[in-house]
Amino acid sequence: MRRAYVLLPILLVLLSGCYRGSRPPRIGTAAPDFTIQDADRKITLGDLRGKVVVLNFWATWCSPCVEEMPSLVQLQQRFKDKGVAVLGVSIDVDSDAYRKFLKDYKIDFLTVRDPDQKTSALYGSFKWPETYIIDRNGIVRRKFIGAVEWSQPEIVDFLNKL
Repeated sequence: MRRAYVLLPILLVLLSGCYRGSRPPRIGTAAPDFTIQDADRKITLGDLRGKVVVLNFWATWCSPCVEEMPSLVQLQQRFKDKGVAVLGVSIDVDSDAYRKFLKDYKIDFLTVRDPDQKTSALYGSFKWPETYIIDRNGIVRRKFIGAVEWSQPEIVDFLNKL
């Protein structure tokens, strides 16, 4: 019995150290601002303030990213008149592969290439694709890791409410 009194507090301390909650970092906080200049354009996140931003980190060589692209294109088309901007940040090093991908897949949402991955590092992203939903006031509201079907009713409803 005495042994249980000693082991129980130790066990509780160990278990509490393992639980970190299910809320991803940055949710409910201001989205880190950034400016990216590639060969085609310069984008500053702060310039999109007042819009809901779907910030997607991706790469042409990432098969889940490729799988997700048509859904992001459709999302932008569906919500473009509702103040939602899809912003893709490619981590591709090869600028030719990046441009070819945009053309071949008819990517018509705002996208920029960040081969040094400075922006994704700023967000702590390292699994591709990763997507952040940023509200009109610049607050991160959700994070998705992996490919998402952006036409899911719960996501559409969430975006409509922001």
